Amino acid sequence: MRARQLGITLGLGQPGAFNAITDVPGVRVGHSTLLAEGSGKQVRTGVMVVQPRPAQARLAPCFAGVHVLNGNGDATGLEWIREAGLLTTPIAITNTHSVGVVRDALIAAERDSLADPSVYWCMPVVLETYDGLLNDIWGQHVGPAQVTEALARAEPGPVAEGAVGGGTGMICHEFKGGIGSASRCLTPDQGGWTVGVLVQANHGQRRELRIDGYPVGRVLGDIPSPFAERGEPGMGSIVVIIATDAPLLPHQCQRLAQRASIGIARTGGGTEDASGDLFVAFSTAEQQLPPAAYGRKGVPFSQAVQMLNNDHITPLFMAAAEAVEEAIVNAMLAGEDMYTADGVLVPGLAGDRLLAALAEVGWRK
Repeated sequence: MRARQLGITLGLGQPGAFNAITDVPGVRVGHSTLLAEGSGKQVRTGVMVVQPRPAQARLAPCFAGVHVLNGNGDATGLEWIREAGLLTTPIAITNTHSVGVVRDALIAAERDSLADPSVYWCMPVVLETYDGLLNDIWGQHVGPAQVTEALARAEPGPVAEGAVGGGTGMICHEFKGGIGSASRCLTPDQGGWTVGVLVQANHGQRRELRIDGYPVGRVLGDIPSPFAERGEPGMGSIVVIIATDAPLLPHQCQRLAQRASIGIARTGGGTEDASGDLFVAFSTAEQQLPPAAYGRKGVPFSQAVQMLNNDHITPLFMAAAEAVEEAIVNAMLAGEDMYTADGVLVPGLAGDRLLAALAEVGWRK
């Protein structure tokens, strides 16, 4: 079940056809999930990939921006986005100890797809959150095969949520977390653009959990916490990818990325020192930006681009905040019970239990 299937509509905006990041035209999502047992350890991890462009326009960069709410996390490729304002590769999400191998595999995949790699370079964006409670993270089980699979499976349409890809072993507000997605479509008088979001939610304390502004976490304390014997509630991170087809310049993409903080705060997160909260936003509007190819002939000295007037950017900010909020809730609702290797339950948040908790704190459909 997703939030809207339960009658929980977060905010005033309307979602797209899939209520996912893939509602932004051209954006594709793929994943590879690892589930295995052996030698008293278990593997619960994987890779999620977001492709900003359709296959035929793969090399065209997107204007992009980055925001870090709290830096207790790792990533690759963000400094070039900050410097140049360009996203030039797919974005991958995995676990903390697999950032390097995923980056290297993305570079190899890019190299192998080029007729002449000598005039092209890539600096992949890889984000992470920590899955060490449910996954044998020190085993570093993610490898090139998983990246290849995720890239091959990247497609438009509905996005798999919960315990899939990089979200397989994640925990959110002391419930099973993982991948969540949502979107908002602006009305024609607002520009008619779409904002889509994908999160890997692995953050938050249960007592702080809010749904539609209601403090449901306060009445869910009877459900056992996975951190009762090991770790601390709230340890973990959240990474957010925001896509839009609105014509934004890099600094406007950065401003859009900042609004992920609001969606996280609405669900009761964003205040943990032990959380790495890293956000990337990109615009697919400009289709003709030249790829990074130093030494290649024929690159123009300048070109015209469009930008959204800031007087009309507020609806995009509102859409991003709402979509992030809903994506986090979707990630939790998609999670099912999972056990650690030593038998500790990480409970899923069942839809009927959430509705009962909401009713208890005064929420009505």
